[in-house]
Amino acid sequence: MATDLTAPRTVARPDVASIQRRTLRLLFTTQIIGGIGVTIGIAVGALLAARIAGTAVAGVAQSAGVVGAALLAVPVTRIMARHGRRPGLVLAYAIGAVGGVLVVLAAATRWVPLLFLGMLLFGGGTAANLQARYTAVDLAEPARRGRQLSLIVWATTIGAVAAPNFAALADRVTTGWGLPPLAGPFAFSAAAFVLAAVVLLGLLRPDPLLTARRLAAADAPTAGPPLAADAPATAVAAEAPAAGAGVTPATAPVKVRAPRAAGMRTAWSVVRGRPAARLGIAAVAVGHLVMVAVMAMTPVRLGESHADADVLRLVGIVLSLHIAGMYAFSPVVGWLTDRFGRRAVILGGVGLLLAACAVAGTAGHHTPRLSVGLVLLGLGWSGTMVAGSTLLSESVPAGVRPSVQGFSDLIMGLAGAAAAVVSGFVMQLAGYPVLTLLAAVAAVPLVALALRPVPTGHRTRRADHCAADRFLDAAG
Repeated sequence: MATDLTAPRTVARPDVASIQRRTLRLLFTTQIIGGIGVTIGIAVGALLAARIAGTAVAGVAQSAGVVGAALLAVPVTRIMARHGRRPGLVLAYAIGAVGGVLVVLAAATRWVPLLFLGMLLFGGGTAANLQARYTAVDLAEPARRGRQLSLIVWATTIGAVAAPNFAALADRVTTGWGLPPLAGPFAFSAAAFVLAAVVLLGLLRPDPLLTARRLAAADAPTAGPPLAADAPATAVAAEAPAAGAGVTPATAPVKVRAPRAAGMRTAWSVVRGRPAARLGIAAVAVGHLVMVAVMAMTPVRLGESHADADVLRLVGIVLSLHIAGMYAFSPVVGWLTDRFGRRAVILGGVGLLLAACAVAGTAGHHTPRLSVGLVLLGLGWSGTMVAGSTLLSESVPAGVRPSVQGFSDLIMGLAGAAAAVVSGFVMQLAGYPVLTLLAAVAAVPLVALALRPVPTGHRTRRADHCAADRFLDAAG
């Protein structure tokens, strides 16, 4: 029984290529919008929290957004598993918009619990942006998965690099409207999330995940319950092919029965037996942990040595360079991932993370050197994120892929949240250099894991697929 989209029917390939191109264009656009929304809020989140609740709590407030993104990955991916990518992405952006509004209210009232709740829900924007990278590979050719995933990661560059520099402008404009200082960027974030949700709701048709499942069902019409059985018949039948694409056996509506959507426990049981999937999750989580720990306290570090009038401008410049490192070179990272392998790029990403911690931790109050460290930090994150996400996506069957991807984002978010919480206290008690040292130590175990051989071969893949088939049959 076919369990993955690795050898779809030739007759369906022209239609799939058309749907994939349209999906990539749409995701590229919404990633720009969502990148603006997420980054313009992140740029001032720690500063706003520090002014309302104090420096030590600033890391906790910043981590609330990371926790929100992690926790929201669970219901969002569950919705995706049942109904496709579109409703999940729309819901995530809508929740992020509500969070932005609550942060504005918290800044006006200086009510700390409301600030935490707002930051928690604000993580919905991050959850949507992260899930978009997986949406990009639902219909991707195996040899191009790394590049197409990295293309969507790269799209965030356009909005995210410019967004921190808009923070000061947004603050000035909204202060004139009567909003308190540092609240304006979150108001702009909420508007950006609403726009992204509306665009996806209207245009992400046909749904790429449901289309991938129809492909799997069409490739195994007599093999019993299809792998795509977790998509309800009504949702599958409602999806129409792209305009002008035509209907082929793989894109025509296929009625399938609907078992329960796989949960996090099932996702863990699937990942546990796949070393490649475990490495993918570890790479994404560790890279994110190191990046968040160092990045979250960088605005506070700049605030220690610069006047208030200059802090926002410098934060905008430094974070723009950092985000450029995260996203601008992701197409190159994706090409390297496809060309030299997933584990090689993961190891390169870890090396860059260690170099970043060394440079930033020894920069003192020298802002240009600190900026170099933040660029290296972004590059290291890109390597672990792109290669790790690609490795994970291709290591699990299509029927359980959304749940496993959600599980990965949950682990990644919790790791980043823990780093953000600890970073505030470490910053206050021991300083920025010690924080970067601890972040570097946390990255070292990933090297050993990446150097371990990953079992491959027909027999292993066949066993994995049979296990996934047994799970899906039982779920039915």
